[in-house]
Amino acid sequence: MIEVWIEQLHRHRKQTLALVVDCLMLPLALYSALALRLGTFTPDIDGFWPAFVVSVLVCIPVFVKLGLYRQVIRYMGNHAMLSVLIGATIAAVAITVTAYLVPLRGFPRSVPVIFWMLLLVYVSGTRFAVRALFQWARHRNHVREAIIIFGAGAAGVGLSRAFTQQGEYVPVAFIDDDPAMQRRTIDGLAVYSRTQLDRLLQDTEACQVFLAIPSATADQRRDIIEFLEQYPVRVRLLPSLAELISGRKGLANVRDVAVEDLLYRDEVEPLPELLARSVQDRVVMVTGAGGSIGSELVRQIARQAPRLLVLLDQNEFGLFQVENELTQTHPQVSVLSVLGSVTDYPLMQRTLQRYGVQTLYHAAAYKHVALVENNVIQGLINNTFGTLRTAQAAIACGVDSLILISTDKAVRTTSVMGASKRLAELILQALQQTQLRTRFAIVRFGNVLRSSGSVVPLFEEQIERGGPVTVTHPDVTRYFMTISEASQLVLQAGSMAEGGDIFVLDMGRPVRILDLARRMIQLQGHTVRDAEHPEGDIEIVFTGLKPGEKLHEELLLGNVVTGTEHRKILRAEESFVPWTELQPSLATLEKACSAYDYAAIKTFIEGLVEGSSLEEQLGDLAVPGPLATVVQLPAAASPASRP
Repeated sequence: MIEVWIEQLHRHRKQTLALVVDCLMLPLALYSALALRLGTFTPDIDGFWPAFVVSVLVCIPVFVKLGLYRQVIRYMGNHAMLSVLIGATIAAVAITVTAYLVPLRGFPRSVPVIFWMLLLVYVSGTRFAVRALFQWARHRNHVREAIIIFGAGAAGVGLSRAFTQQGEYVPVAFIDDDPAMQRRTIDGLAVYSRTQLDRLLQDTEACQVFLAIPSATADQRRDIIEFLEQYPVRVRLLPSLAELISGRKGLANVRDVAVEDLLYRDEVEPLPELLARSVQDRVVMVTGAGGSIGSELVRQIARQAPRLLVLLDQNEFGLFQVENELTQTHPQVSVLSVLGSVTDYPLMQRTLQRYGVQTLYHAAAYKHVALVENNVIQGLINNTFGTLRTAQAAIACGVDSLILISTDKAVRTTSVMGASKRLAELILQALQQTQLRTRFAIVRFGNVLRSSGSVVPLFEEQIERGGPVTVTHPDVTRYFMTISEASQLVLQAGSMAEGGDIFVLDMGRPVRILDLARRMIQLQGHTVRDAEHPEGDIEIVFTGLKPGEKLHEELLLGNVVTGTEHRKILRAEESFVPWTELQPSLATLEKACSAYDYAAIKTFIEGLVEGSSLEEQLGDLAVPGPLATVVQLPAAASPASRP
């Protein structure tokens, strides 16, 4: 086939072929102009040969100079058309001048104008014909999926052209909310209003809608996404305007709707001065550096050019991963990895002392509620006493500031995990009153999207498998924030620490988990199967609240909050326990943990942690008691039967 032959030609031969074709089109355009003007298919051109020569000698060099032959025909755009227009105009003027100077007797004065129009058609037409040939050849054995583009602006048109040229999709219509755009035709596609989408889907059988409005605000984007949720279509998004302008992403970087797009909050750009204040050109340490929050904190800190970044974690694999990533993404940053636990006071003291740590972010914690409910002692040792050891080591080594990563589960908690984090908060508040050298701060926020154990990756995995999607309770709600924004806000909050502060991040509106599950299912092009829709694709199953879980989380113990330099960071005023009272209480708790006295642990927590209400019976799976009997263990093998 001819398209295969052209495709296999060397680039220079393709350019030569295009030049030869144009050399033929130029005299053909002039001949056609004479024929049209004189009203005959065989005009007498004997006296007009200078005009034919001039048209070629003038126009071809102009085309070459303007780079027409460097254009790839399959991707020919406005620049190529401008080159043709300029070349045709100069050639028409040259023919007119030749007709007067030679002179060409009997040469009609209107011929150059007709020649100009025909040359535009011939030169551009041959290129469009070749492009159409390639497109036909590429798609003749490939069934392309019909899609609808929401947004008929420049981005939508560019996306349509990209798909038309090389994509696996065929655009069939535009949707636009601008009444001035509706009922128009752009690039051969009609523009409709969103109210006509239902009929469009039936007529075109499109099963995907591409949202191509990069300038849309988060609220506008959410409004469109919520509108599209009612239809059985997969929704995909174009990158934001900032990403397109920066060059980080292009029109080809379309993506599925992410959970981040569904949050009822807008991310706020960080304040550069606050981001850098506590970390730039300083020795910074992050505990729990291999975890979800810890590793993202490390990434954000590395961007601020610390003098030295010390990573600590007892998870060897997580620590290796984040260190390996930093060596590739930020080779200029000095990084040290320490394998160990925050409960090891000598290790913490030696590390802080040896490297002269100035800023310490304490992210190390066991955070999974159900897991800590079944491992009470280790949860308290790591979360509560690990924080105590870390804070005492920071004071002993003269660390400037320690920032604790806390959680909304610490407020009026019903879980041991939440109680352990609230006790950690009380420890820092109390220790702050005993000295002024080290500033302690607490940053409290809700769930982080895509962290380990988050419902989001769980839902995605369940949807990918075809369901069912598991939700604990129809009414359960949670606060959500992206992991990058949470980490940036932690850095900024730490920069504002004065000592004993409790910073609360503005998490926006709480999200109903059932609604989140439904939307994630629908935005993947599936339908929810329930009693009203038994023919749906994916079922949602309610599993019941796990021990220690609450229906709704809170961020504040009291109602007294004040603003800060950052509008998304609030400072909470909450009561605390003096160190003289807290220290003996912690000693009592530590003895109860050593003795596995769960009744004493429960009594202690509910007496000290305001608003707490724990399960009736606490225990550990590894310790004889109420929890251990839940799991039926096999009988121990006799010594004689062991290999």
